[in-house]
Amino acid sequence: MSDITPPNSPDRDNFLFPRASYHGDFTPQNLVFNSNLQEFAQRVNYVCNLETAGKLSSEAAYQQIKQLWKDLKTSRKALGIGEEPSEREE
Repeated sequence: MSDITPPNSPDRDNFLFPRASYHGDFTPQNLVFNSNLQEFAQRVNYVCNLETAGKLSSEAAYQQIKQLWKDLKTSRKALGIGEEPSEREE
């Protein structure tokens, strides 16, 4: 019997793309931002691993992480996270 995991097995997917359930204040915006935040963390992890393995230069890794951060900030602003309810409606 082989201990090799098939390419599309649930165990492999859970390892590569871990998911955590959301426990914060539920609003659709918070849920979407939480998903974006988890994706940001996963992508930063990939970039760091590529840089550590020598597959990506330090400068390229920095630029990619910087762009990912800008995208996350844009998402946060677009969703109105951290604003008072009266500020969102204006």
